[in-house]
Amino acid sequence: MAHTIKTHRTAIEARPGLLNWYETTTTLYNQVVAFYVSLYEAHPGLLNLNQQEALRQAERLTHRTRTNPSPLWPLEEAISADIPAMLRRAAINAARGAFQSFHSHYQRWQKNKTNFEAKGKRFHHRPPVPPRTFNFNLPFYQGMFKERTVTSIMVRLYSGTSWQWVKLRLTGEPLPAEWNPGSPIIVRRRGRLRLHTPLEKQFPTPPKALAQVAADPQLRVCSVDLNLGDAVAVCTILQADGTEVVTRFIRGGKNLHARRRRLLGKVARKRRQSGILTEGEADNIKLWQKIRAIDEYEAHRVSQRIVEFAQAHRATILVFEHLGNLKPQKGRYSQRSNEKRAYWLKGKIVKYARYKAWEQGILTSRVNPRNTSRDCSDCGASPVARYAAGEAPLAYRPGGPLYLCPACLKRGNADHNAALNIGFRFFQRAFRQLSESLHAKASGVPVVNPIALQQIAVWQDRRSGSALPSFSLA
Repeated sequence: MAHTIKTHRTAIEARPGLLNWYETTTTLYNQVVAFYVSLYEAHPGLLNLNQQEALRQAERLTHRTRTNPSPLWPLEEAISADIPAMLRRAAINAARGAFQSFHSHYQRWQKNKTNFEAKGKRFHHRPPVPPRTFNFNLPFYQGMFKERTVTSIMVRLYSGTSWQWVKLRLTGEPLPAEWNPGSPIIVRRRGRLRLHTPLEKQFPTPPKALAQVAADPQLRVCSVDLNLGDAVAVCTILQADGTEVVTRFIRGGKNLHARRRRLLGKVARKRRQSGILTEGEADNIKLWQKIRAIDEYEAHRVSQRIVEFAQAHRATILVFEHLGNLKPQKGRYSQRSNEKRAYWLKGKIVKYARYKAWEQGILTSRVNPRNTSRDCSDCGASPVARYAAGEAPLAYRPGGPLYLCPACLKRGNADHNAALNIGFRFFQRAFRQLSESLHAKASGVPVVNPIALQQIAVWQDRRSGSALPSFSLA
């Protein structure tokens, strides 16, 4: 069985004294975390134990009980407040993660120092030090919360003198029925409190992409071409035999780029007015928050529509280009920054679509982007002529919305042509791997459907025109 995890966010209504209770409890919790980090510093061998055994040993060293009346590191002497068992265990687990991170950095520093000294070089980097202050969010293990409903939850908070059950009013969507909720966490962002609840769902593990191609001759994939124009994404459903089922254009890029560039222009003008910027100090905070919010919303909007489109047409694999090292062209600050953030948006869309598709049992694959916009999806000729409406199709022009193939005279939308090439490239790679595996008789080769064998035999490499390896169907 496969599983997926996501976070459910619910707003907490403000009430008198709630922020003070939250800050007091959070401060106390981080003090307990700092205490247990010092315990790990004194006993680093605890890292060699698994998490459950390390938790048991940490409690034995610090918690006073009838059977353990004299612990070596009594927690009650370092922190006078009464610490609930579940909060103490949450702090122990948080301290383990913090110290393990420091320990890994320190080992890496030692290794680099040894390598430098072995070469006779002087090592100038200072060693990392254990963290001294912490700002962990406040978790609520079982026993620290109860009576959760759609509109409220009871949690234990520290008032400064005692622990009290406090009722929090919640506003937002209810927890989905098909997901299993975990221990909630209270998070403070910009002066407001939110309740974050981890959700987990299990589902049958989908077969690997190569196994799906081998087993299903009617397999459908959704190939996606991400762009900088008005059509942010062009999605095409392709079958394993090369048949195009349907195509959808997800638009809104023109309006997005105009809004972002207008805000970046405001940032540039304000920077010119203010003069030299102070190092390490944020500028134009409200404008940057708005720019990031616009990009975040657009990434979620486009990725959700891609997954819904694939799901509606029974596609089981999403195919993207493997884009990297994209650099904006030289120009004004607002234009260059706008193009740079548009490239970042492409990566966000792929990242968000990946986990949203996995929740629905849909795999994600990436292919080589070389010449996907230059090749003709019908005959494989390269390069095609790209042009705008009203222009003569004379040569390949990057960014042209239309294309014309000089060999087969096919014409149409250039982004649609690229989306087809992305899907074809995925099937070509899969069929080539299956052909080579069958010839080599390698172990672990998926069982290939007889109809899929025929498809392998007739598929052509659209880039070079060479046929895939032939073999007998007997």
